[in-house]
Order: sequence, then C-alpha cells, then structure tokens
Amino acid sequence: MTRALITGNAAAAWGARLAGAEYVPAFPITPQTEIIETLASWIDAGEMDCRLVTLESEHSMLTAASAAASTGVRVFSATSSQGLLYAMEMVYAAPGYRAPFVLVNVSRGIQTPVTLEPDHNDILAARDSGFLQLHCATCQEVLDSTLIAYRLAEDHRVRLPALVNLDGFYLSFTREPVEIPDQAAVGRFLPPYDPETTRFHAGEPVSQGVVVLGGAYYSYFRYQQHLAAQRALEVYDEVAAEFAQQFGRRYDAVETYRSEDAEIVFFMIGSFSTKAKDAVDRLREAGQAVGLVRPRLLRPYPAQALRRALAGKKGVAVIDQNLSMGMGGVLHGELAGALYGQAGMPPVLASFIGGLGGRDIAAEEFYEMVAVTRRACQEGSTPPPRLLYTADELRQMRKLQTVAHAERMEGKK
Repeated sequence: MTRALITGNAAAAWGARLAGAEYVPAFPITPQTEIIETLASWIDAGEMDCRLVTLESEHSMLTAASAAASTGVRVFSATSSQGLLYAMEMVYAAPGYRAPFVLVNVSRGIQTPVTLEPDHNDILAARDSGFLQLHCATCQEVLDSTLIAYRLAEDHRVRLPALVNLDGFYLSFTREPVEIPDQAAVGRFLPPYDPETTRFHAGEPVSQGVVVLGGAYYSYFRYQQHLAAQRALEVYDEVAAEFAQQFGRRYDAVETYRSEDAEIVFFMIGSFSTKAKDAVDRLREAGQAVGLVRPRLLRPYPAQALRRALAGKKGVAVIDQNLSMGMGGVLHGELAGALYGQAGMPPVLASFIGGLGGRDIAAEEFYEMVAVTRRACQEGSTPPPRLLYTADELRQMRKLQTVAHAERMEGKK
C-alpha cells in the first residue's frame, strides 16, 4: 500500500487500473477528461495491460462499453453532465444486457445556462435506468467505490452495470491523501472477471438484447432486472464487509455520523456532506443534538437501512443538490416515499435546495437549516421547500436583472 496526494479523477483512474480493466472506450468532457488522460498515459507506458479507444461521442462510447462487456471483458469508462445525457439511450439499454461494467460520472450541472461546476441533476437523471449507483464524498471513496462497484456488478446474483459518482471540481480536481492498495491485495478482493454465460463465440451466437413482441415478455424481463437490483442490497453488505476486512475501511450502504442520539439530522449525498459533518461537530459543541445520514448506495435504494437510521428522530433537513423542475428535490421526494406510513419515522422532513451549479453551502447555512427544522418540529408543521440563497446574492441578481431590463428598454427606443 502507498499513500499519495491525488485528485478524485486520479483516484477513479487508479480504481480502474487496480481492477484490471481490459477495455476503456472513451470520450473527453470537462471535468472528467483527466481520468482518461491518466489511463492513457499508463497504457502508453506499458504500466497497464488495457486497450483504450476514443469514440466519436458518449453514445458510441456506452454502446462500445456494453457490447464489450457482453463478450466477457472487464470494461471501464467515464463521463459527465451533458455527456451522460447524450448517452442516455444506452444508459437505459445496457442494464438489459445484464453485462456488468463500471462507469464513473463526474457530476456537473446541466445546461441551460452552461456551467462547468457541479450539481447532481445529471446522475439523478439516470436513477431509473437499471444502473447501480454509488455516491462518493472523498477521493478515497472514489477509488474504493470503483473496486466495490466491480465486485457488486459482477456478482452472479446481480449482473448489472454500475455508476460511481463524484462531484466535479470539488472532488475531481481536489487533491486529498489517498491510500492506494497493493495489486495483490486487490486481487484477493476482486478476482478476475468470470463472465459465466456473458460471452461471445462466433460459432455459438447468443443474443443478449433480444427483441420481444408483447408486454408480457417485456414486463417479465424488466422485473428480472428489478429483482437483480434488489438483490444487490444484500450483496453490497457482503462486499462492504469483505472490503473492510481486507483494507480496513468500512463503507456501509448508509453512512451515519453522530446520529444515534440526534434529534435532527442532515440528509444528503456527495462531497458537501463533509461540510455537513463539520457543521454537526460545531453544533454538538454548542449543545445541539444533530447528526448526518448519507446514503452511499442510491440504487438500489436502501430504504430499510434509512428507516433504521432515522427512526425516532424529530426532524430531517434534506439537502438536495438538484432540482426536479415542477416537483422539487429528488432526495426529499424519495425519502418521503420510503418513510411514509412507517411507524416511528420523523414527522418533519424539511426540504432545502442548494449547491446548484457548484454554489457553496456555507457553515452558517447548515446552522440555519437546523434552526428552521427545529422550529418546524416545535410548531408541528413542515415548512415549504427553500432555495439556499443569501440576501447579498439576491440583491446582486436583482441588480443584474434591472440592468438587463434597462438595456432592453433602451434598445426599443
């Protein structure tokens, strides 16, 4: 094992290298490109026995990835933002092949307007596709989750592709100390890919994506994928326990931080959860019983684990770094659905939308979210969803709107 100061992108590349990826179809897009550049440099130097092929688009990239995985090859690829959306047809098609591979997504806000900074609308657009989803908060988690994703995806009880997500810029270009495990240790945890019946022989053709006519057949095959995703919950727990035994780092499907005796908890995903932990510590120092609950595994949805973690709490401050237009925060809606009608669940789920397009969430805003949630608990009513925005930001936006309006009026004269 070595310890190095590397970016989240480099950590993803190390995950693919240590996993023994044999084929990497690629298409560059900011802020993901460094992953592919790093892999290419290792392949060119003879340090990684792998074939990297650049395609003309993300759609072609995912087509090549799923086709190669269908032949029994261990496949890795990466994308981001508009790239993931451009490949969305194949994001939905690939799980139906039941051919496992790992795709890293470096989250970035979706246009319009155009931004290079992160939020989670891109990855959450793929949540119903059949891909498994693992969400990372640190660079160490990026490397480790990539290895875990291969074990999970390739398990004979699952056989589904997996998405590993990290926040653009906040993780992709941030250097953190990361423990890079020895190849031999990884080999004990992640043996060579056994494709079982997922193979290709020209003399024995097997269809992996058969055309069906009639809803009954289609329904049956889709339900099989659903059951496989559900089985991944149990398999994930086994894989996480084995990873902890091998490497000493435990990654439960749901992370809890100082939440056992908490009255109010933050609920969120992604790198900003590390800021939430710091806010929890500060609030604890001030005598407030606050904690954090963070799902690492978002698909399949760990509903039972979340119910156990949130049972008996007075309130939950759900922080969505996404916005489903006309509905609100995706995490808030899904958590409400998982808790509704269950005994002992928190009576208040307060919704906060923040971090869109990479906007920071300040420590003071975490403190205010707790205050709002606490007041709601005392009053017995859930507050309406709130967009995290400071008074100064609002004044600046209104100033810009006023200037733009004046310019339009001047142009009409």
